[in-house]
Amino acid sequence: MKIARIDSHSVKVPYTFGGSHKGEGLRTWTTNNILLVRVETDTGLVGWGEAFCYGCTDAVKAALHNMVAPLAIGQDARDIAGLSYDLQQKLHLFGRYGLTIFALSGLDIALWDIAGKAANLPLYRLLGGARRDGLPAYASLLKYRDPEKVAARTAQAVAEGYRHIKLHETEEPEVRAAREAAGDGVAIMVDTNCPWTPEQARHMTLKLRPYDLFWLEEPIFPPEDFTAIAKLRAGTGVAMAAGENLCTSFQFREMLAAGAVDYAQPSVTKVGGITEFLKVATLCDAAGVTLMPHSPYFGPGFLATLHLLAAHGTPGGMIERYHMDLEASLYGELIMPKDGRFALPTGPGLGRDPDPDVIKTYGA
Repeated sequence: MKIARIDSHSVKVPYTFGGSHKGEGLRTWTTNNILLVRVETDTGLVGWGEAFCYGCTDAVKAALHNMVAPLAIGQDARDIAGLSYDLQQKLHLFGRYGLTIFALSGLDIALWDIAGKAANLPLYRLLGGARRDGLPAYASLLKYRDPEKVAARTAQAVAEGYRHIKLHETEEPEVRAAREAAGDGVAIMVDTNCPWTPEQARHMTLKLRPYDLFWLEEPIFPPEDFTAIAKLRAGTGVAMAAGENLCTSFQFREMLAAGAVDYAQPSVTKVGGITEFLKVATLCDAAGVTLMPHSPYFGPGFLATLHLLAAHGTPGGMIERYHMDLEASLYGELIMPKDGRFALPTGPGLGRDPDPDVIKTYGA
């Protein structure tokens, strides 16, 4: 079974989140952007993947079609691990991380979707079976920079049944507002997106510590300064989370060896796809670190994350769900948690193909 064709579809779905879309640079988004990767074999099987894109859609598409596709077309679609290694090796000259790996991630996810369809099994069965039927969710709030809005959205998430809520804030008043709105029985996490030097991070972590953070996420720039994160973790006693900006298992190996985190956050659309994610899961298992996937997506990467956490998640692992209201969904109700948990897709491969009407209506 050979790879016969590789296509991509850019989908941009408008959303609301209770705040202003005005942001900084690439953070000014009015739509949730998804780059679908469609792979077709010479036997007619079709698989769907997702490559991280957000503000770099055109660049990732160029990498996929100009660099990845010419090497992948004609290759054995069944040899996913072999192809992953081969393509990473052949493309390493253009950068081991970033755009190239994003494109490879989309291809890899699509090939695993094909593998499941060829076997007529859901992906989690191919990966060894599910440890659990339903997957616990946590609400991932967008950035508001407004204590009143943070409090209101936190209260809304609690009313919807979420018991874990993540903020994307960097100031103490917003974190305090969330804690007061949530009460003591709800976990609060804070994702800062790499804003601080190590000394600034120490100062802010101590300032935020009274609010009983479940974890502090990516407090230091650059995100690969694992020694500084480990020192912050040891010096403040606050649990640390990181990994969404890491690519391949090698960067995760370095982070875990440094003792930097309590929660490792591989993103299947960034790390190198399902093949690399599985390697990261094994490393986390051996290190005794909780696997907490980064998954604020609504395309095939989200479905892949459900299967991966079901089959390889460690106790305490949860699914991240952006707390936004989308105008349309590629997968209907699958993106909506019920009673605080996501259902595991049971169809072959990823479990469901994206809705062609949504692709047509919101294609960009």
